[in-house]
Amino acid sequence: MLRRNILGLMVCIACLGVAALSYAGQPSPTLSNAVSAAGATQVSVFTLPDGNGKALTEAKSIAGVVTDATIIVTLNDAAGNPIYLYPFEDMWLETSLGGLVPCNGGTISDFSTNISGQTSFSAALYAGGYSDFDAGEKCRVIVNGTALVGSDLDILFNSADINGDLVNTLSDTVAFVDVYTGAVYDYKADFSYDGIINLSDLVLYAGGLNVACP
Repeated sequence: MLRRNILGLMVCIACLGVAALSYAGQPSPTLSNAVSAAGATQVSVFTLPDGNGKALTEAKSIAGVVTDATIIVTLNDAAGNPIYLYPFEDMWLETSLGGLVPCNGGTISDFSTNISGQTSFSAALYAGGYSDFDAGEKCRVIVNGTALVGSDLDILFNSADINGDLVNTLSDTVAFVDVYTGAVYDYKADFSYDGIINLSDLVLYAGGLNVACP
């Protein structure tokens, strides 16, 4: 009987420990952090509302070189302890000037945080719109509605859904043709991110015709 009680007590303690670990507290925006595998290199990611754009692992540097821009996020609570099993759907990406326009749940993290408090963003996003290249728009990690302090990352986004209404229509085609036939470089149509608007961008645009959010 005594052994049974001791065993039951141990099980309860273990369960309480797991519960405490799982729900260690709310993330601290200042003690949590986000880093990109691309480091300080500015990269661009081509997105589509249907999720068939490029993954963050397939980002491009300014020379058009494929560069892994996976974002690793570490969530810590106010005491600096890692937060385990923080819900993946409560972490998402935005841009500092609102240029990236996501579908519902289209920029959430890959999985809930692990025992080290970490998760990642590596998959293709379900989104349209484009970052303001000239204004230096940044990518931000948002946790439960609050941006992580210092999480501004040099990751740009553009899309065949140029106007950001989450469906590719004639208005997007008009916008693309204006840039494609124009004499001035415009990042919003440089889908291959090689510094020029050319056939490679046309091919990517054509692949996004008529797409919309799921």
